[in-house]
Amino acid sequence: MGEFLFWQSLALLIGFTVDFFVGDPRSLPHPVVGIGKLISLIEKHLRRGNEGDLTRGVLTVVIVAGLSTLLPAALLILAWKISPYLYLALESVMCWQLVAARDLVRESRAVQTALDAGDIEGARRAVSMIVGRDTDKLDRDGICRAAVETVAENTSDGVIAPLFWMGLFGAAGGFFYKAVNTMDSMIGYKNEKYLLYGRAAAKLDDIVNFLPSRLSALLMILVCPLLGLDGKNAYRIFRRDRHKHESPNSAQTESVCAGALGLRLAGDAYYGGVLHKKEFIGDPVRAIEPRDIERAGRLMYLASFAMLLLILLLRGMMILCI
Repeated sequence: MGEFLFWQSLALLIGFTVDFFVGDPRSLPHPVVGIGKLISLIEKHLRRGNEGDLTRGVLTVVIVAGLSTLLPAALLILAWKISPYLYLALESVMCWQLVAARDLVRESRAVQTALDAGDIEGARRAVSMIVGRDTDKLDRDGICRAAVETVAENTSDGVIAPLFWMGLFGAAGGFFYKAVNTMDSMIGYKNEKYLLYGRAAAKLDDIVNFLPSRLSALLMILVCPLLGLDGKNAYRIFRRDRHKHESPNSAQTESVCAGALGLRLAGDAYYGGVLHKKEFIGDPVRAIEPRDIERAGRLMYLASFAMLLLILLLRGMMILCI
């Protein structure tokens, strides 16, 4: 068991490091794309009008989460039986694919670069690639806020939450998390079409993100002083505003980022041409600027490093105790 934990931990470290330097392997099939196609396929063949949507939604969650977890787990078990080096290679590639830190920074920096160049239309196009809201009418400050908010939210969803689940169960745990998160992003809407069918996916996503989102927020607060950010204000805003979101998890990291940077985030936004009323998060200590996108990215990375270190330390203690 100790040997297995060692190789699994080494794979996580390798996967995170490769993502840091390279980002998503564009030349390889991405697992999230495959999970998305599986969700679409099951929805197409399983749904029949709105009758029984709640039951079919639960069945969809079971099938997608089950296949997405069991298939990589089976491949990893087979690889381990053949050779620990084959297992290390396969687990490392999987971990690499499951962490999205580099691409999050790359895509958000594209928004910042366009804003620095005064290219508002280019910035709108760039930010539309990473946010779900309507971006066609966003001004400079609105674009900045949208980019900072998505970096803050994805600090947990895209990086620390996958690390959390991989820390518990290896790459198979990461695939389970990605399956749930992808289902939520595709069918977890509270509209007429998905209110019943997507309810199980949305609720399960809330559950699997409950601990990671709060751990992410605490790690972000702890690393603030290392970046010259206001850790005390980050904690104050976190305590005050972390529930100011329809999701029980999204405002956890967003509130920390707002407090650390001295910004007011969130507020009303349009989705599909429909205005959604939202509370503000944080205080407008100063005006937002394009460089805040970079600051949010640095906060994300340092908190992610802290999470990786915590996982490796805990696993190291387990190995020594076995």
